Amino acid sequence: MKILMVLTSHDALGDTGHKTGFWLEEFAAPYYAFRDAGAELVLASPEGGQPPLDPNSELPDFQTPATERFREDAQAQHALAGTVRLDEVNEADFDAVFYPGGHGPLWDLAESRTSIELIEAFERAGKPISFVCHAPGVLRHVKAADGAPLIRDRRVTGFTNGEEAGVGLTEVVPFLIEDEFQRLGARYEKGEDWQSYCVEDGRLITGQNPASSEAVARALLKRLA
Repeated sequence: MKILMVLTSHDALGDTGHKTGFWLEEFAAPYYAFRDAGAELVLASPEGGQPPLDPNSELPDFQTPATERFREDAQAQHALAGTVRLDEVNEADFDAVFYPGGHGPLWDLAESRTSIELIEAFERAGKPISFVCHAPGVLRHVKAADGAPLIRDRRVTGFTNGEEAGVGLTEVVPFLIEDEFQRLGARYEKGEDWQSYCVEDGRLITGQNPASSEAVARALLKRLA
């Protein structure tokens, strides 16, 4: 069982002067779920090397057993510091793909032709594709085999308008996932803000927010089993 984890390389939070990147819990919880299940993991990002960590995800309020474990895990830190370039990976080498969120993916991975084509390759090959929090936003330009949006008429979730308003970034992000998915004709679903909510539509698995990270990982592992 070999899983590709794709992280953002984007660190600028719009024009605010603040930093963003990937959200630690959304990486750490799935990373350990996969690793503890015996999966072989490869970490990738558009630029390779160390992906930017959203500094807010290191605040005390957002720590979990998985993030604490990561801080004590030199092996995991070394793996994260050496992500391979996304244009060097091939769908054929993996059984599934997982995208952690954080705001960064809305800027780079959502518009990356390399990422778009990679997701399409996984989907065409009948392999599970999974995304959590803001990472479902990377699906906005992904097409199904017939040329329609991949998520049209599919059940999906992602960071809600209410959650984006709650972090004060409604006017900063390049697009709102809830609005964009509805515009594309997806069957967008959501649970309570900040509570775990995971949606499966065949081999497409999406989670609403950081609290959904482990649920998405578990759903992916179940598919692979």
